[in-house]
Amino acid sequence: MTDSTSIGRRELLRGALVIPLATGVVACSSSDDPAAAALFQHGVASGDPLPDGVILWTRISTDGALDVDWEVATDPEMTARVAKGTARTDADRDFCVKVDARGLQPGTTYYYRFIALGSRSKVGRTRTAPSGANTRVRLAMAACASYAHGYFHGYRALSTMLDLDAVIHLGDYIYEYAAGDYGDVRTYEPAHEIKTLADYRMRHAQYKRDPDLQEVHRQQVFITIWDDHEVANDSYKDGAENHTEGEEGRFADRKAAARHAYMEWMPIREQESEDKIFRKLSFGSLVDLVLLDTRLYGRTKQAGGVLGPPPAPDATRTLLGDEQASWMEAQLKSSTAQWKLLGQQVMVGNIILDKDKQLANLDQWQGYPESRNRLLAFFRDSGVKDIVVLTGDIHSSWANELVVDPNDATKYDPATGKGSLGVEFVTPGISSPGIPELFVGLIEQARKVNPHVKFVEPSHRGFVILDITPERIQGAWHLFDDITLVAPQTPKFSAAWAVKTGETRFTAEQQPAPSPTQYSPAAP
Repeated sequence: MTDSTSIGRRELLRGALVIPLATGVVACSSSDDPAAAALFQHGVASGDPLPDGVILWTRISTDGALDVDWEVATDPEMTARVAKGTARTDADRDFCVKVDARGLQPGTTYYYRFIALGSRSKVGRTRTAPSGANTRVRLAMAACASYAHGYFHGYRALSTMLDLDAVIHLGDYIYEYAAGDYGDVRTYEPAHEIKTLADYRMRHAQYKRDPDLQEVHRQQVFITIWDDHEVANDSYKDGAENHTEGEEGRFADRKAAARHAYMEWMPIREQESEDKIFRKLSFGSLVDLVLLDTRLYGRTKQAGGVLGPPPAPDATRTLLGDEQASWMEAQLKSSTAQWKLLGQQVMVGNIILDKDKQLANLDQWQGYPESRNRLLAFFRDSGVKDIVVLTGDIHSSWANELVVDPNDATKYDPATGKGSLGVEFVTPGISSPGIPELFVGLIEQARKVNPHVKFVEPSHRGFVILDITPERIQGAWHLFDDITLVAPQTPKFSAAWAVKTGETRFTAEQQPAPSPTQYSPAAP
């Protein structure tokens, strides 16, 4: 029995039908068949793991409304099937299919596929979140994948790391620029800057045809949040640096189109409004992951360009908005998990380029001092322990101790970490370019006045692996020499820094944590 009822957006949010089944498979053509490859040309994906379920995603390349079957099994061969259902898709959702598959077991690897028009997709691999007591979680951090700047070798490498519990993508999953405007290694579809719903859908479709991106989605469950380039560079709730109101239409319309396409094309569990993307996911007793939208929901306009003097006080300036900030504080206070991970987009760590005449990155928390002060005051005064910040956006690698003034010896001792209020892991871009040479030089010159920055690698692309135990969280940076080369590249271990439970300082480690010896096999 299957549920073949047409599923609307609201019904989809409430979850699709999951029915326990006996073993068996549906007879239909192989995913190696050219017809199947054309029908499922954007691959499969899964996301937002819960202890009892995951989001399953695919897209059907067709031009008419149709029912799409899906099934979940405990083995890669799909013989031990445990759930199935049917979802309806049509042009209104760009023929994307998204199922909230529930009734699954916690901390378990599953395999899934879709069936439509007599063809079946490739098999995907996913994993539910653990529940109850647990002693180890492994998560990847990724961000910033400029298609035009190179190849997604980082995604390919992550697809082979079968010991991961999930990949956290911290934004800039797509870029909005026209071909040649920002990077020239690969060209964009459409060739012009994207502004309309059709444009955003086409750009998402191009990304999803990339073989490395397809493979990491096929093998790993994703947790995603957007940053600015999913809409336009340096965006905020009412506009963006890369948007001219009127000449390029209304920003409100552009933002709505971008959000709508994102919800269609990404394996994310939707809320009642497409405006909201902040949410919490849990990994047993060990980890609560609180995800924020520092870009589109509450952020007011930046005080200036990228770099400038610290902004003058302004009570109306905000990065999160009061509603989201209050929600975040409530989630952190109520968490019973040992580690509280704050997944968000822009860097919290303050970087001083000139001690005598400070320059702030006005797009980051440093450019919103009221919001940053509120965050750090919460870290200091709330009594909540073991909060760790996870960050993307800046296309470079950082390990920051979070302090108000790193050069005030009465409030911070870089040798012992006394006075640090928390720590921040910053992942580099998958392919987006590192910090420009001019600023690399400025950062190097300013090392002495930034003792809270324990590690920085400004130029290479890659990802971070978080190995989490009750004793500590280790972040290990894995970087590539050159992502402009077509041939597959192997990442190199660059550095590892850890924070111990009960502490707010970093400790250097010489090697990445060893991979678990037992994990479920890859999807075939």
